[in-house]
Amino acid sequence: MPKSKKDALMSLLEELANVGDIDGSAITTRDGLLVAAKLPSDVNAETFAAMSATMFGAAETAISELRKGKVKRVISEADDCKLVAVDAGPNAAVIALVRPEANLGLVLMEIIKAANATKDIMK
Repeated sequence: MPKSKKDALMSLLEELANVGDIDGSAITTRDGLLVAAKLPSDVNAETFAAMSATMFGAAETAISELRKGKVKRVISEADDCKLVAVDAGPNAAVIALVRPEANLGLVLMEIIKAANATKDIMK
């Protein structure tokens, strides 16, 4: 019996949780609605989704003004984490909280894999 879309998306987030150096992740709509999340208990998932979508949207606006193509990912670095947002089709993004010492290339590969799978699930 096939899994529901929500179950399939939660499975993707479970896989990301098993990747070292990812402390949490979420799938959001482009307008900031939460689709699925596996985040630390002290993070408000709805606020996280809304603010991450705002960050992604701001990057899209800036790149659009420059006429330099389509945004594939946005990475924001803070003292204690990196926030990585990856395009997951016309209506979604995969957002991950990454430890600051992480090998970003390896982690990014896994997040992109999850984003591609999200595109397929949300078709």
